[in-house]
Amino acid sequence: MREITYSQALMEAFTQEMRRDEKVFHLCGGLGPLAGLIPEFGESRVRVCPISEDAYVGASIGAAGSGFRPIVSPGMMTFAFTAMDQIVNQMAKIHYMFGGQSPFPIVFRASTGGGRSAAAQHSQSPHPMFMNLAGLKLIMPATAYDAKGLMISAIRDNNPVVFFEDQILAASQETSDVPEGDYTVPIGVADVKRQGTDVTVVAISKMVHEALAAAEVMQGEGVSVEVVDPRTLVPMDKGTIRSSVQKTGRVVIVDEACITCSAAAEISALITEDPATFRTLKSPPKRVCAPDVPIPYSPVMERFCIPDKENVIQGIREVLG
Repeated sequence: MREITYSQALMEAFTQEMRRDEKVFHLCGGLGPLAGLIPEFGESRVRVCPISEDAYVGASIGAAGSGFRPIVSPGMMTFAFTAMDQIVNQMAKIHYMFGGQSPFPIVFRASTGGGRSAAAQHSQSPHPMFMNLAGLKLIMPATAYDAKGLMISAIRDNNPVVFFEDQILAASQETSDVPEGDYTVPIGVADVKRQGTDVTVVAISKMVHEALAAAEVMQGEGVSVEVVDPRTLVPMDKGTIRSSVQKTGRVVIVDEACITCSAAAEISALITEDPATFRTLKSPPKRVCAPDVPIPYSPVMERFCIPDKENVIQGIREVLG
């Protein structure tokens, strides 16, 4: 199997789906890698919009209700906050408020996360906000394979799907195995990235790689770490997470968002509220998250705030006692 980057995997998903279905098109605030699609599909299907996110996010909702399958890309999620009325009051609710009479197949994709000294406004991890919006599906892939397969699933889904791409992963030149052909990764199914028996680490997006690195270190100390990647936060694969924790009896949850009301908090709740899983716990769940502060511009302070391999290792040692 050939190897490609995370960004190349997404572009391949777009290319294959735009060839398969002429109703798929892009509305974006800036081209970036999408410029590579214009020679084949033209500017009518890869539209660069004026910098008015509420306008083109709103246009995507209308297009979806008219039979198209728009992919709307504001770039950083920071830029799309000006379109929150369209996202919260329209995109998330319109299928329900129409009584299910019309599908609204929209893919809303944006980059999130820190690690590039882009300062507080451009280093946010706002996915917990979107988990709380009933009516949206939410995807956060950690690998190129999952990015392509989940993007294809998102484009084909008849519901609004929020697709968050960590900006470090999207810019990375690291490559991994990705099939050339058409394949999908199902929405709502977690993936066990590493088998283990002593402790479960549930990690989200970029944090999956920190968790895998920590697992390697702990393996050298005789500790077997299982790493679970939810891949989809809404709907959440509760069964896979609970099954892993029931096997190991210990869990560390790693999330780049601020610790209060994080995705890690929701995962901790779904573990402890299930009697069968709760009874297997040998120690309380441990959350490894960013503190409740804006992410600093200073590289030193930024590294202090964003969880990394060492923080995961510390969390593992705490639950092991």
